Amino acid sequence: MLTFVGEGYTSAFTDNYRRIAERLSKGEEIKLVSGPDDICAPLLNGEEAHCFKTSVIERDAAALADISVLLGEEIGIGAMLVPDARLLAKLRRNFASGEIRHACLGCEWGDLCSRIADGNFSGVLIKAS
Repeated sequence: MLTFVGEGYTSAFTDNYRRIAERLSKGEEIKLVSGPDDICAPLLNGEEAHCFKTSVIERDAAALADISVLLGEEIGIGAMLVPDARLLAKLRRNFASGEIRHACLGCEWGDLCSRIADGNFSGVLIKAS
């Protein structure tokens, strides 16, 4: 979410994510779920949907753990987060420093996300409300 600039797995995925980015930029709350979420919806077609892979489940758990530590509170499934300026700035600062990048290990998008973070998140589509 922090580094989404409009690139993704398929055009259906990026079109969907662009709509979600617009909603989040307007301040829509984020509800944490277990398993595939609204972002993953276009990838659920097919026999082996990417979102159900063990590596994705493990990365989701690592991201949740990192965010919980960063925010100083236990955050679990069903929690609601507001992507406001304060939260996005804190997340991006700690993402860029590597403190909340445990979920990135083994991710095919890691290099792209690193370049975006190194570029001060220029061009990201989720902006603070």
